[in-house]
Amino acid sequence: MNLSPFASLGLEETILRSVREANYTTPTPIQEQTIPLLLQGHDVLGIAQTGTGKTAAFALPILQKLNQQVVEKGKQKQIRALILAPTRELAAQIGDNLGVYSLGMNLKHTVVFGGVGYDSQIRAIHRGVDIMVATPGRLLDLMGQGVVHLKQVRYFVLDEADRMLDMGFEKDVRRIIESLPREKPQSLLFSATMPAAIADIANSILRNPKKVEVTPEVVTVDKIVQHVYHVAGSEKRALLLELLQDKALSRVIVFTRTKHGANKVCEYLEKAGIQSQAIHGNKSQNARTKAMDMFRSGRARVLVATDIAARGIDVANISHVINFELPNEPESYVHRIGRTARAGAEGIAYSFCEPEEYSYLRDIEKLTKRPMLVAAGKAPERVLPPPPMRRGQKNNMMAQKRHQGAQGANSAAPKRHYRPSRPQGQSQHR
Repeated sequence: MNLSPFASLGLEETILRSVREANYTTPTPIQEQTIPLLLQGHDVLGIAQTGTGKTAAFALPILQKLNQQVVEKGKQKQIRALILAPTRELAAQIGDNLGVYSLGMNLKHTVVFGGVGYDSQIRAIHRGVDIMVATPGRLLDLMGQGVVHLKQVRYFVLDEADRMLDMGFEKDVRRIIESLPREKPQSLLFSATMPAAIADIANSILRNPKKVEVTPEVVTVDKIVQHVYHVAGSEKRALLLELLQDKALSRVIVFTRTKHGANKVCEYLEKAGIQSQAIHGNKSQNARTKAMDMFRSGRARVLVATDIAARGIDVANISHVINFELPNEPESYVHRIGRTARAGAEGIAYSFCEPEEYSYLRDIEKLTKRPMLVAAGKAPERVLPPPPMRRGQKNNMMAQKRHQGAQGANSAAPKRHYRPSRPQGQSQHR
């Protein structure tokens, strides 16, 4: 008898029914490697980007293990699995997936995050839950109120740990870890990168972990066609509007560096008659949920987002990603454009590069080892200082130490006809 690809990983029929319900046919590499290890009881250190199928990789084996454990009938359910996520959107997405994966099981889960009232979350906890998905701040609030206790946690997942630290949650994460049972739960840590602080946290919670790495050390973005427009900052809005006249850009995420910038771009597009929504940290949870619902349903064609807010976005069939402003951290660029190549799909990314951002472009190409195709404009003859850091942006102290040793190489431009109102010419790349 031939086992299905997921059955061969050790998953039981109850879970396999949920897998079929979710229309999963073949495990992704991260699922293929992680699921057997978790079922065998190992702690796991996973190096993986978003869009690789991480949620199913940890959720399916944890659900199977919890479902196998006998809980005394009539006894109040207690939190046996804790999943920490950096953003409200990612936490909600994980919760939605758990709802699908746990069909037919006597398991309850709840999601807690800030930006909304406490009452409904507290009521759900008092009714009893097996699995809690939480953002660090709200979880600590509920722990401080005596509503949440973690002494029965047997499984602990820290998802997107690098983004958690980027958002300033390191102390919160460490406090939560200290509140876990002395007999450490089986733990899993996922991170796209492994800076020293993440490695230190991993050492504090993982026991003889098995390392799973599906993203090679050299980042590849082979499935994404990447174009760059060298354009003055004042011309970016007109360029964005011109590109959006092409109906092939059917579902688009536009990235800005700041919340204020996201609002301005969204307002500009709305005035031009393009249905758009903005999502960032200053938006209320209700506003963010509404924006995501409109984008998923197609009522909004464009979602304008900041990096942190977009980390939890998991929307199918995104046709294009547009970097209205280049990120000052090249790793963020990879996360951004990956939104249009989910789970191995192909995608298209456009980047607008003003002269002050050229150093960011060179950093990105150094990381990806792949020069972007030049659509229009000409790169500056000399590298200008990067734009000043604004409130809310991470201050990259190494920015001025990069950008050395670039060499010229001509690139053919894709078939786009925008021409900024300044001297034309073939751009030069490393």
